[in-house]
Amino acid sequence: MSSKFVDTTAIMQVIGCVYNDPSILDCDQDYSITEEDFQEEFQKIIFGSIYKLHELGAKKITIETINDFLESRPKSKGVYEAHKGNEYLTKLSGFATAATFNYYYKRMKKMALLRAYDNMGLDMSFLYDVDNILDSKKKQAQEEWLDNSDLQKIADIIDEKISNIRLEYVENNGEEGATLAGDGLLELIEEFEKNPDIGVPLYGHFINTITRGARLGKFYLRSAPTGVGKTRSMVADACYIACHKIYDEQFGWISNGSKEPTLFIATEQEKKEIQSLMLAFLSNVDEEHILQAKYVGDEKERVLAAATIIKDSPLYIEELQEFNLQDVENTIKKAIREHDIKYVFHDYIHTSLKILEEISRRAGKITLREDNVLFMLSVKLKDICNKYGIFLMSATQLNGDYQDAKTPDQNLLRGAKAIADKIDYGSILLPVKDTDLESLSNIISSRFAGQMPTIKMSVYKNRRGRYKDILLWCKADLGTCRIQPMFMTNFRYELQSIEDIKVLVKEESAFEEEGEIIK
Repeated sequence: MSSKFVDTTAIMQVIGCVYNDPSILDCDQDYSITEEDFQEEFQKIIFGSIYKLHELGAKKITIETINDFLESRPKSKGVYEAHKGNEYLTKLSGFATAATFNYYYKRMKKMALLRAYDNMGLDMSFLYDVDNILDSKKKQAQEEWLDNSDLQKIADIIDEKISNIRLEYVENNGEEGATLAGDGLLELIEEFEKNPDIGVPLYGHFINTITRGARLGKFYLRSAPTGVGKTRSMVADACYIACHKIYDEQFGWISNGSKEPTLFIATEQEKKEIQSLMLAFLSNVDEEHILQAKYVGDEKERVLAAATIIKDSPLYIEELQEFNLQDVENTIKKAIREHDIKYVFHDYIHTSLKILEEISRRAGKITLREDNVLFMLSVKLKDICNKYGIFLMSATQLNGDYQDAKTPDQNLLRGAKAIADKIDYGSILLPVKDTDLESLSNIISSRFAGQMPTIKMSVYKNRRGRYKDILLWCKADLGTCRIQPMFMTNFRYELQSIEDIKVLVKEESAFEEEGEIIK
């Protein structure tokens, strides 16, 4: 499809510079050039030829080497000759200027982006009016704006405009209006009987009793200071949902019945760092043993088995170190479209340069504090849950007050306690202190033979849940990402009764309590 969004000069400069110096193609972190950046077929053929020749090891690209390369490709050679490719390359070789390559490369990529939207039938004239030949001031202003805007900014503006149109004409059309409260009640009761409001299982004793599992449309938040296990516990939950087997020290490899499409978004760590944690959790082998390849007994066999299970599971990792609000949604939306993702783990809610730039642009001259930015991100995450009907878990750091806090609740969340307003379930992981152990001494000695909890999990919010303002006392092995609750108290260290209800995932959702399956 032919588009008017083409900068011929930029294309000639880029092709000419790459022809003169194909080593530019090695700088893939700085310059990403594909055939789709060029509209004309003969330009794609020339660039493709240069690219393949360089890939094959050619130290210098010449007209002769390109002609030789095209000899075995008669259709492409015909297009090349029809457009006088030899003369074109000679012209470009003398025309291209290395000093201006960066500018023209960016210019070409911006036009390619606008062209992609234009080819979808979207009117891009509000950003760049190619057909304007009368209003020179408008033309100059658009040129300056294009030069000063990067690809992400252009895409964000277009996506925002599309979202606003959707909001105006689809989501706020008011067609349904108010309905009688009694409408559909009998059907609702029947639906609950067939499909109880229970999600797929999360990892750990009592967790599913408290949360009713990972439920679609819900936003869970797990916060902790650095080094206490918020990422590791999320990795454990992601694996437990997506992978159908887990190693148990007593029973060996056991099935947990779950195998759900799951996405883990890493905003700080690299993919391989998350992968090693996944291996550690599933195999119950300390991550240090994996990283150093120093295995004990059958540990290597268990790690290899874990790798096979992960490869066979619908479990995906996306690195998103630099992101803004739209990046997060686009990443999740793409995963839903391509992999039918229903469970998302976003590690974790924090600021980035891109999100600060995006929000500053939207806010105009208003200066926003960190808490405002973090709150807006949490609003976005909850909106994504509702919009796409997915389960989402994220995390935050804690502020410096957590060490002396008597009540571990939303007031400890770093940046914005208002984040808690948008979540459906909120918990905080904290290290167990000596004063905690003193208060628990009777419980530990009488029921757990002196086994000490190492982490306490405070559940401060549980929307429509029975259990909140409680503490789960956990035995943690962070090397294997396994945090197992031992017992529950209130904030006054008084033991509370709780059943360990198990959620099973089969062809149809099932709910198991004390050996009985309730469907």
